[in-house]
Amino acid sequence: QVQLVESGGGLVQAGGPLRLSCAASGGTFRSYTIGWFRQAPRNERDFVAAISWSGGNTYYTDSVKGRFTISRDNAKNTVYLQMNSLKPEDTAVYYCAAGTQAVVSLASAPYDYDYWGQGTQVTVSS
Repeated sequence: QVQLVESGGGLVQAGGPLRLSCAASGGTFRSYTIGWFRQAPRNERDFVAAISWSGGNTYYTDSVKGRFTISRDNAKNTVYLQMNSLKPEDTAVYYCAAGTQAVVSLASAPYDYDYWGQGTQVTVSS
């Protein structure tokens, strides 16, 4: 079983950057696809980005393409989400998740993931 802990959230002005980290323990981290999701108040949990076990394949929702970059360091059991040019509509709780769907373009739904972190709040002020 994999335990995931997110960090790096906070308050940032619109246009600024923020980097989230997802640290994993237990299980075989490098065998999992890792995804980032976000959930704003009264909204569903929405897909943001995913990365394959090797880091060779990534997939993004359209609204973050060109602004966010997902990466992973399997030696450190950590996945990162670099967020640039942040907008107020990016405000949400961000969650990382681990799943076994090997094709990242097919791993964009919450039910594709088996393990979740507790989330980290990102607030973007205008």
